[in-house]
Amino acid sequence: MQSQILMKIITIPAILIAFVAQGYARAKVADNLGDKTPKFNGRLTLNPLAHIDLIGFIMIIIAGFGWTKPVEINPSAFKRGYKDEIKVTIAGPLANLIVALIGMFIFQIWGNMAYGVVSNTTYFIIGMMLNSVCTVNISLFIFNLLPIPGLAGFDLFRELSPKNFYKYGIKMYDYQMVILIVIVLLGSYILTYPVKLIYNLFSIIARVVLGIFF
Repeated sequence: MQSQILMKIITIPAILIAFVAQGYARAKVADNLGDKTPKFNGRLTLNPLAHIDLIGFIMIIIAGFGWTKPVEINPSAFKRGYKDEIKVTIAGPLANLIVALIGMFIFQIWGNMAYGVVSNTTYFIIGMMLNSVCTVNISLFIFNLLPIPGLAGFDLFRELSPKNFYKYGIKMYDYQMVILIVIVLLGSYILTYPVKLIYNLFSIIARVVLGIFF
């Protein structure tokens, strides 16, 4: 029980990093494309408090997946219409993926430095935190691409296939709570395989680039 609580505590810095990366990236891209709404709403910041959704934060600690506070945008401010909307939509998940890859490089470097160190609690805790940065960000990347109301995947569905969205997507709002319950119950099973796949791929890339083989 104590070890489980410790693991949850260790993931908190990784969650904060992931939430900031996702929220800030979306706000920054929107701002660069001409929409100042995120800036006016105080989202163009690295302050975690500006990006945390309390329920989403609790969910990711308990269930391993969650969501940030939505970044409001004004599509009419974009010069290239839906094309710019797509850039803003994918900015958050891509930021999580990039942070996960960077985190993996740091994790592998740290693991190589700590190799052979026996029973050093500090090395172990820092290593687990770095590992959490990888897994949490990959989990958020995949989770946010699911076509569920409130997530980036749902927005991409609307932007890439508007006809099908208005035919099927609108109905999903009626079953939003049911979908959320199903995700809570089955989320770990849905995310486990793709998270492991990307994690292992990033691990191989980092080790090959860094020349670490052990």
